[in-house]
Amino acid sequence: MGVAISLQQYLNDHDIEYDCVDHRRTNCAKRSAETSHVSSACVAKGVVLKRNNGYILAVIPASSQVRLDRVGGWLNQNVGLATEAEISVLFPDCEQGAVPPVAAAYGLRSLVDKRLEGNRDIYFEAGDHRTLVHVSGAQFRKLMHKVPHGQIATDTDAEDDYVYGGA
Repeated sequence: MGVAISLQQYLNDHDIEYDCVDHRRTNCAKRSAETSHVSSACVAKGVVLKRNNGYILAVIPASSQVRLDRVGGWLNQNVGLATEAEISVLFPDCEQGAVPPVAAAYGLRSLVDKRLEGNRDIYFEAGDHRTLVHVSGAQFRKLMHKVPHGQIATDTDAEDDYVYGGA
């Protein structure tokens, strides 16, 4: 499949320079990082959250888990995980569980974890489980320049009842 058409059109329309890294099929962003020999701290993953008036995409490092309590506090409302059926409707040109973190390509709002800000390179799911999109840190910042940034995730080894790992 490669790069999802909605994502590809968005990247091209916004003059984002990127290349693709093909890898063996995996089931999550963290495994994609391992297979591609990329630090999971440099892989941005999207976690679709349901909120009172729709959906929002939390963009976090693949090495992290989204903190539902922090996102909910920031939005001043309860948030929960979207179902696979809901995600399939929102991302119709993507394989299940391979959500690109570029919410604007799908007409969604997003929040991005601050830990992704300083990376020299960023990788993310292209919409399938066999391709990562690679952009420079500067190009990622260009993609996320209007997106609110904050500490919305925690490391995967942290134990907390309010934490969700995601794919």
